[in-house]
Amino acid sequence: MTDSASRGKTLGMVLKGYPRISETFISNEIRLLEKMGFNIHIYSMRAPRENFTHDSIKEIKAKVTYLPSSMIWGLPALLWHNLRLLFRHPKRYWKAIKLMKTRFALAPKKHTWIKHLLQGGYIMQKSVIDDGVDLGHLHGHFAHTPTTVTMYAALFADVPFSFTAHAKDIYTQAPERYQDKIDLAKFVVTCTRYNAEYLTKVSRNGKPIHCVYHGINLDLFAPKSDKTGAKAPYNILTVARFVPKKGLDIVLRALAKLRAEGLEFKYTLVGTGKAADNRKIESLIRELGLDDVTTLTGTITHGEVIKLLADADCFTLGCREADDGDRDGIPNVVAEAMATGVPVAATDVSGLPELVIHEKTGMLCQSNNVDALADIIRRSLTDNELRATIIPAAREKVLEVFDNKKLINDLGEIYISHNVPCAR
Repeated sequence: MTDSASRGKTLGMVLKGYPRISETFISNEIRLLEKMGFNIHIYSMRAPRENFTHDSIKEIKAKVTYLPSSMIWGLPALLWHNLRLLFRHPKRYWKAIKLMKTRFALAPKKHTWIKHLLQGGYIMQKSVIDDGVDLGHLHGHFAHTPTTVTMYAALFADVPFSFTAHAKDIYTQAPERYQDKIDLAKFVVTCTRYNAEYLTKVSRNGKPIHCVYHGINLDLFAPKSDKTGAKAPYNILTVARFVPKKGLDIVLRALAKLRAEGLEFKYTLVGTGKAADNRKIESLIRELGLDDVTTLTGTITHGEVIKLLADADCFTLGCREADDGDRDGIPNVVAEAMATGVPVAATDVSGLPELVIHEKTGMLCQSNNVDALADIIRRSLTDNELRATIIPAAREKVLEVFDNKKLINDLGEIYISHNVPCAR
């Protein structure tokens, strides 16, 4: 099944989990690719962990195969299907084992790498052979474990594969752990020019690396009112996971500084993290005396975020490079704020300057600088002349480069140019 005419008609998408409340961009991508004519089958490495989903999930037609995620409870199913596959396609199976052996020295947790090979075999035997999924191409979202499974499944199925690299999956592991994936993939997609330049540098064979922004659904983000003249007490908003790369401690310290200087505001922090991270944030809010002006919403739906944006006077994030190398690409919520007419005060990390241009489409400062972040938050709220410049320019920038309908069409054309099956 190597000739493009003889390959199947289904694009398999391997995801860490589906659906995931924090990955709206992936569900939107799948939904819009389906509208373009791609027949998609989702392979999820684990069951959903949230008890609610975004509305866009309801529009997706793709069937989902949940892979056994545990090497304890899932082992019988993994072994059964892989033994059957071994006897059916022994040459492919031994080729996959040889590939795994070349990567084994890089594995921090040896058993998980064996699991990924077994999950790839499960896709081939259970989904392609037993269930008859007419697989023509596989695509992994995130360069780490989903693409490892994708790589093995593609080898077993004798079909090409590709993957999308995002941020944490690139920068928290050594390039040696994904250089072979770039070598073997037909092409790579990533979501910022910053990432594309980095991946091009570490690539060993000049494989195509395409930059396609995630984009947002601009139909949801028309400005609802004139925000050029904000008034105290100002509404300040942050939407972020409680992880070090978001710089929430810097945001809170900047807000405490502004309050000490007499600025009146209310602050809404949307998101959550691990229990220990939640306690740190809650403790810091109390320590800084911000508890009476801060609302912690926890995780909420995308629709509820949109409502909060409609009332916000400034959106702020303190993005930075974490100790483990993790960093953001361009958080979609930044583009959503810009599209809604909410000035953004953030840091110049990673891909953010590609969208937020200082004093033109938003305000930027260096990361880990409390005074600088406090200054741009204040200016974003109180400088009406600056707001009158930034607000329309920010929306125009998002309309120009972050429209997900156009971007997914661009992504679809990239797939088609690489002979990924499409029914249009």
